[in-house]
Amino acid sequence: MTAPGTGNDAITPSAFQPLDSAAAPPPGAGPNWRRWLVPGAVLLFALVMLFLFSARSVEISVESTAPADIDLSGWQLPLGGRYLLRPGEYDLAITAAGYEPVSTTLTVTGADSQRFAFTLQPRPGRISIHSQPPGAAVILDGEHLGDTPLEALELPAGEYPLEFRHPRYLPLATTLTVAGRDRAETFAQALSPAWASITIDSEPAGAEVVVDGEPAGITPATLDLLQGERQLLLRLPGFATWQGELTVTAGEDSALDTVQLLPAAGILELSSSPSGANVTLDGEFQGRTPLSLSLEPGRAQRLMLTRPGYRRHSATVQLQAGARESKSITLTAELGTIDLRVSPPEAEVRVNGRLLGRGSQSLSLPAVEHRVEVSLAGYRSSSQRLTPRPGLEQRIEVDLQTEQEAKLSRLQPEVTTALGQTLRLFIPGESGPAEFTMGASRREPGRRANEVLRPVNLRRMFYLQTTEVSNAQFRQFLASHNSGQIQGNSLNREHQPVAQVSWQQAAQFCNWLSRREGLDPFYTEAQGIVTGFRAESTGYRLPTEAEWSWAARVDGERQLTYPWGDTFPPTTAVENYADSSSAYVTGRTISGYNDGQVVSATVGSFPPNHHGLFDMGGNVAEWVHDVYQISPANAAAETDPTGPQSGDNYVIRGASWALGRLSELRLSYRDYGQAGRDDVGFRIARYAE
Repeated sequence: MTAPGTGNDAITPSAFQPLDSAAAPPPGAGPNWRRWLVPGAVLLFALVMLFLFSARSVEISVESTAPADIDLSGWQLPLGGRYLLRPGEYDLAITAAGYEPVSTTLTVTGADSQRFAFTLQPRPGRISIHSQPPGAAVILDGEHLGDTPLEALELPAGEYPLEFRHPRYLPLATTLTVAGRDRAETFAQALSPAWASITIDSEPAGAEVVVDGEPAGITPATLDLLQGERQLLLRLPGFATWQGELTVTAGEDSALDTVQLLPAAGILELSSSPSGANVTLDGEFQGRTPLSLSLEPGRAQRLMLTRPGYRRHSATVQLQAGARESKSITLTAELGTIDLRVSPPEAEVRVNGRLLGRGSQSLSLPAVEHRVEVSLAGYRSSSQRLTPRPGLEQRIEVDLQTEQEAKLSRLQPEVTTALGQTLRLFIPGESGPAEFTMGASRREPGRRANEVLRPVNLRRMFYLQTTEVSNAQFRQFLASHNSGQIQGNSLNREHQPVAQVSWQQAAQFCNWLSRREGLDPFYTEAQGIVTGFRAESTGYRLPTEAEWSWAARVDGERQLTYPWGDTFPPTTAVENYADSSSAYVTGRTISGYNDGQVVSATVGSFPPNHHGLFDMGGNVAEWVHDVYQISPANAAAETDPTGPQSGDNYVIRGASWALGRLSELRLSYRDYGQAGRDDVGFRIARYAE
């Protein structure tokens, strides 16, 4: 052993053997990841700080009653109600129960603090609408949705005006509140009946009950009748028909007094040859043949027939109760002679439309007025009225003019006013019989006391407007005029008939139009008030009552009871009356009738009558020229009557959109007044010469 501290001693390594040669790899044999840990942490910290320094504070505000889910794309850091976002574009989706989803692109700018607000739109509600009874029409916000029950209607949230309408129930208006947000809601409403139970009995029983023209039962009977004014008839063979009016109030049941039926009168069906003879019974004028006479049972009565140019016929008639007979009487003519001289000689001669030959001839004719016409091709026809006289020969000379000679004097079949109104020419005796009877027989159902039978002759040719005067035409005279409205239904549209005009305003319109066209005004005025008229004037005027009645009723040899004929009620939409579509406005309607118009319709909407005139029996009633008065019974026949110069009230003729009772729809129905009404207008007329 060498002693320590000597210089010759050397330190040498000793051999080393690891315990497990596999436990430690030799130097340089694998990666050393620990050396990257610190650099990685530094890099991550740098990225986070870069995001924090470059991000912007963004608030996303959502307005809804339900919690909203917000889905935002890209890198983000939620902080309470805000987000840290770097500038750029992000896809944004927002959803909430009961609301429409929102999908949009969010653009984040470089501003430090930004706010985006979104208001979610509620989804529609799912609404079911029921009524008791079902089958009611549902009107929502003015639109007809259908009939109840209605299921699963999608409606946005809000309040809506809601109406229920049912033919036999009172209309109901209410408010429908819709919550929305996809909620299912049911709205139900019970309707109140629009009828009442009415008990009707008669003595004797077993009479047929007719309500508004429709059979309804046999007495004794209890009937469910709709509210409003009802026309009742009781009919039993061998007894006179009983008629009356009843006002029905919904829900107020009642029993009428027992109706005592009277034995029926005898009916005499009377005709004559020729027809058109005046008939009186015990001195009271009844009308002209052919006609039916109602005779008091078991009593002899004096019958008389007269006709100009024929001998008077007189007889006694008597019938038992309920008996019916027919009687035809041939009148004996009183003849006179007409010596007719015609030039050119080849011209045709017609008397009352019947060809008698050519050239000059001697005519033996009844002593009554005749229309003698002489015609030849290339010449203007000559037509004149002649009355032969028994025992006195009359000579008449007719020289025809050529068409060229007559061209300046020929009347036009239609004329057009400066306002575009069309007037049609009527020649009584050619367009229809010149002689007719105004008024109605006492036994006609619905006849009123002011409809006295009155014989009339029309001789002057006249023009009559084919339609009623419209709002647009009247406002050219009075620009400020307003015809008004009824429960939200306008009467003031341009082509509806003018309404709310007084008789004075209608007459002043005629004078204004005459002056505009250079015609002599028909009416006289003082300080803006119509005080009378000049019958010789050919200026514009209102139709006379006789002209209106003739144009509305006379159809060949017959006179119409209603615009559509002689039976009630109408079966098709012939005129604008109070129908089922206007029940909530008028309250009274024609049962089962629907013309599709709630108030007045555009002029000329319905078919014209037999004379080519529109709305003569409906739409609006019409002012006529005559002062209102009731003619006495047995009055003598008048020719071209125009009535007094002035008066307090004036005649109104024709029915309107507001009327629906049997008596009002008859063409002989008369009304009167002086002030404007929402269902009264007018049409214009003028004499042709």
